[in-house]
Amino acid sequence: MKVLIAGLGTETNSFSPIPTGRLSFEDSFVSRKSTSIRPNMFSAPLHEWRKAAEQRGWELIESFAAFAEPAGPTVREVYEEYRDEILTDLAATQPDIALISMHGAMAADGYDDCEGDLLKCARQALGPKQTVIGVELDPHCHLTQDMLDNADLIVAYKEYPHTDSPDRARELFELAADTAEGKIRPVMRDYECRMLTMYHTPNQPVRGFVDEMQQREGQGGVLSLSLAHGFPWGDVERVGTRILAICDGDADQAAAVAEEFGRKLWDLREALAVDWPDIPAAISRVESFVPSGKPLVLADFADNVGGGAPSDSTFVLAEVLRRDVKNIALGIFWDPLLVRTCLDVGEGGILQARIGGKVGLMSGQPIDLSVKVCAIKHKMTQLMGKTTMLMGTGVLLEADGVYLVVSDIRTQTFHPSAFTDLGLDLAALKAVVVKSSQHFYAGFESIAAEIIYIKGPGAITPDYTIIPFTKRDDRYWPKTENPFATK
Repeated sequence: MKVLIAGLGTETNSFSPIPTGRLSFEDSFVSRKSTSIRPNMFSAPLHEWRKAAEQRGWELIESFAAFAEPAGPTVREVYEEYRDEILTDLAATQPDIALISMHGAMAADGYDDCEGDLLKCARQALGPKQTVIGVELDPHCHLTQDMLDNADLIVAYKEYPHTDSPDRARELFELAADTAEGKIRPVMRDYECRMLTMYHTPNQPVRGFVDEMQQREGQGGVLSLSLAHGFPWGDVERVGTRILAICDGDADQAAAVAEEFGRKLWDLREALAVDWPDIPAAISRVESFVPSGKPLVLADFADNVGGGAPSDSTFVLAEVLRRDVKNIALGIFWDPLLVRTCLDVGEGGILQARIGGKVGLMSGQPIDLSVKVCAIKHKMTQLMGKTTMLMGTGVLLEADGVYLVVSDIRTQTFHPSAFTDLGLDLAALKAVVVKSSQHFYAGFESIAAEIIYIKGPGAITPDYTIIPFTKRDDRYWPKTENPFATK
């Protein structure tokens, strides 16, 4: 049996001012030998597939792989070049199984659905060869018809934060192997839930919903179930939540199971509504908080790199300074220029720093502060589940009891190590403000007195009723109270 593995992905925020080009991919990884890169969220499946193929003694072909941090649409020529590298390998090697790690919400200039385009082209490149094509996706995907028509198997991570990409990769390999060996005949069907919100899996009711999905898998012909959350800031026709069911040879069963779980999710919608404090209310919570060995952890949701935001907004910092709040840390701010300046000044140096507000209107106004360079560390990383995410050079700054972490690689805050590896004792602080929407949760839950999500301005507003879509209608909750009744 011959297995080809490849990867290509990013999460496209249609409203982000940051284009996704060649350098954006190279900052994360671009490789012609995909498992030469140590496992991160998107490369971990490639490592799992290599291991599984080697254990079976099957021939392995490593094709091209590239991933970039979320931002605006990918430059067309970059997408086409990367896509065509994978297609060339598929056509030349004609594998029995092709496994591809993608995101599911990648768009490029001229392409609203990069995943669907790649899969459609892959089928054409393979010709009459009955290759089994399996795809692993981030659940914040746009599940499109081209994806469903051209892949045999699609499996999305189940957890948010996405700590389970290696687990889902192993499941996908087993399903693909069983398909290639004729043991199963997977059929996929999806159901549109007409919802758009966040599904935080550590918390109820989503925890119970995901657990029920997993309990159903392997029972009565149900091979796999995925909750495709959708990526709310992608201006594409299929944006929104869908349930994907894969059943063994029975399309009607797959459609029925997808609808069953879709209706169950709809019934949970009111418990999923966002009811978070705005920035002033969140900082008031900090002011009244009595430290007890664990800090408050506040999520600056709207400035999350993982949703395409720049990670240099100053809205929360401005309120902290206006209230004269002390003993608080904020990060990670993306500012390569400031990092370079700090390297010149060195640890212990004092400088006048312009913080944030550089990328665009959604970054707020820049803030000028006198800061001390407390620590500098090169080649920093953060844990994300069992995988490692690059952080680059990190700098810890202090401005009169306000601590700021700055890095030269644009990344969200995944783990307390972003602060502690620079020498900051989080247990001694009142609060930590993390620029992340949810991936911080796994790392910070155990060290937080309480986790508070902030409803503030930025590139990924959590108010799903005001996202300026141009390519889909308003028939989704919470924009429309009952979208199923609206024609």
